[in-house]
Amino acid sequence: MEQTLYEKVGGEEAISKVVDYFYNELVLKDESVNHYFKHTDMEKQRQHQSKFISFALGGPNQYSGRSMAKAHEDMDIQPAHFEAIVRHLHDALAHFGVEKEDINEALKKVAALREDIVHK
Repeated sequence: MEQTLYEKVGGEEAISKVVDYFYNELVLKDESVNHYFKHTDMEKQRQHQSKFISFALGGPNQYSGRSMAKAHEDMDIQPAHFEAIVRHLHDALAHFGVEKEDINEALKKVAALREDIVHK
């Protein structure tokens, strides 16, 4: 039986490290997007993001929050902001040695949500 990307990258523990790096080293240091997180409970945000990335990598779908469209509707996220976050996710996964094809597979799932996240 083929491993899911989730299992391949090391499951929940590895994803937790990726998420911490994603926010602490990339997103929160990026002036173009960090303003979106100024008034955010980052612990709660990390939990949501971990569940989301787990799901995107074929792990258990534990996400039960608001829909992507609802969660992002009043944030005025522009295409450049979305691209920056996707780039940071790519870099965080690459930092932890996730293979290029696996990163691309995960980012395809994120790209599918673009319409729900980017402001129309």
